[in-house]
Amino acid sequence: MHPGHARKLAKRLEELGKPFLYYENIDGGHSAAANQREAAKRSALEFTYLARKLMDGK
Repeated sequence: MHPGHARKLAKRLEELGKPFLYYENIDGGHSAAANQREAAKRSALEFTYLARKLMDGK
């Protein structure tokens, strides 16, 4: 998805009062990781989200 589309969706969800999570790696490019530090940050975000969902049971 193009970042512009993702931003529009996030804005619309916000307007509707719907919960959403949005993270945009502005240094990424096509591989979604500009460097090892950014790759680690993205993995940490993904695993934290997954762990919380599994623990909440939702």
